[in-house]
Amino acid sequence: MNILFTSAGRRGYLIRYFKEVIGNGEIHVANSSSDSTAIFFADKTIVTPLIYDESYIPFLLNYCMEYRIDAIIPLFDVDLRLLAKNKEKFERMGVTVIVSNEKIIEICNDKWMTYNYLKSNGYEMPVTFLSLEEALDSLEKKCTSFPFIVKPRWGMGSMLVYEVANIEELKVLYKKVRNNLSSTYLSYESEQNMEESVLIQEKVVGQEFGLDIINNLSGCYENTIVKRKISMRAGETDAAVTVDDVKLRHLGEHLSRIVGHIGNLDVDIIKSEKGTSYILEMNARFGGGYPFSHIAGVNLPRAIIAWLTNSPVEGNELKAEAGIAGYKDINMISKEIERGAERNEQSRGMLSKI
Repeated sequence: MNILFTSAGRRGYLIRYFKEVIGNGEIHVANSSSDSTAIFFADKTIVTPLIYDESYIPFLLNYCMEYRIDAIIPLFDVDLRLLAKNKEKFERMGVTVIVSNEKIIEICNDKWMTYNYLKSNGYEMPVTFLSLEEALDSLEKKCTSFPFIVKPRWGMGSMLVYEVANIEELKVLYKKVRNNLSSTYLSYESEQNMEESVLIQEKVVGQEFGLDIINNLSGCYENTIVKRKISMRAGETDAAVTVDDVKLRHLGEHLSRIVGHIGNLDVDIIKSEKGTSYILEMNARFGGGYPFSHIAGVNLPRAIIAWLTNSPVEGNELKAEAGIAGYKDINMISKEIERGAERNEQSRGMLSKI
């Protein structure tokens, strides 16, 4: 069993989790930059073309054939939709791409679609506007009030996310997000509709939670792990504790049956002071909150390998112990750079020497 992780970035812990259970197989890590820290934990690494380069999918297909890859697990939102779109090409080679269908990926990546999809299915969502004019009109009619959150429609992490407290800040930061999108990797998705690429959302005050909603590779529900967030850093959970919240577990099960995703669905929720649970966003992949489920006893990597090999999954593999708190640490990783070596676009597609 050989597994390839694409756009692995800094998810070194996830590579370690899979290496612990892969047995005689190999873990391969692909990234468009050799500066990815996840590559230090892999058996083999590869620097790929950029995701939106026309050679990206052919490059991955060739790599899978050469190194007998059995499964691909993408770890970056931009990568998900492209791999979902080309899933059949890999399947014809005998490679399982662990990604949900293209429609689900589109709904999760597009926060305006997320808002409308979940509202239409009866879920509570923060009041959200697709234009500055709509938000200002709502304020004038006193239907909403500050603070608001201004963020990219196709956003990731905390990039270009701002809290605004008055109309002046709203106008300035709305324009700032709109203007700055083109200089980030978020521009790839935002170019679909640059005129409607920024969302304005009423801020909900309360306790934040993260859910890992786990489905098997057939899209059937397995379990929901609930974590109460203690702190956040750069849009990612920095500390959290597993909790046994029956209502949120039932919400996760219901959401699983509606979405029908593959693998993990990472969901952010905020429970207001009145007890209403609002869904903030969904990520159809391993999220930054998964390690807190893992240290509490969940072993989704082992379950995925079992599903790939048609082996039984033990009853406790996808269960978490409540009351386990986790905290992310900062560690240094070093590598020697050859003297005179120049990193440029020509290095893309070459095997890493690390």
